[in-house]
Amino acid sequence: MAMASVSGDVGADELLAGASVLSRPAEEFGNDPSVEIVWAVKAFEHAEVYFNILCSVDPKLLKLTPHDEDIYRAFREEFPDIRVDKLDEDQLKSPEAKEKWRPFCEKFKDVVEDYSFGTLLRLDHSGEYSEQNSILVTRIQFYAVELSRNREGLNDCIRSKFKPQKSSKSQ
Repeated sequence: MAMASVSGDVGADELLAGASVLSRPAEEFGNDPSVEIVWAVKAFEHAEVYFNILCSVDPKLLKLTPHDEDIYRAFREEFPDIRVDKLDEDQLKSPEAKEKWRPFCEKFKDVVEDYSFGTLLRLDHSGEYSEQNSILVTRIQFYAVELSRNREGLNDCIRSKFKPQKSSKSQ
């Protein structure tokens, strides 16, 4: 992948310090850099694993959660006009979009584990993760868009364009 390792300048002590606090209530934190680094590392690792899977497997066969059918159906009912091939950040983050996405996301609060985790999403389905082609969204938004891309055949092009990469953890 074209993304540089997020954890390149962060040592094990910083990562462990950040990881140890993730289970505490969010109200206890200001802008704790160690926590932000851990979230960024986790989001990058998730993106790396997901993209490698797309490079290796027919996307139509992927099962992302035990609730894929419910997520896909709810997304297409709530957002029938969103084209998921090339997303515009405003479709996900404008004040109007946030008002519409919030109830959608909350439907899955007690259904999908880590539904609100920060997760990287590719803006253009045909490209890899990069600084220009990625946006941070909630995990449930990622699932909604990527399930649509997989089921609607948009991610089929990935296997022919890209090869799986070694994990940045092992480099």
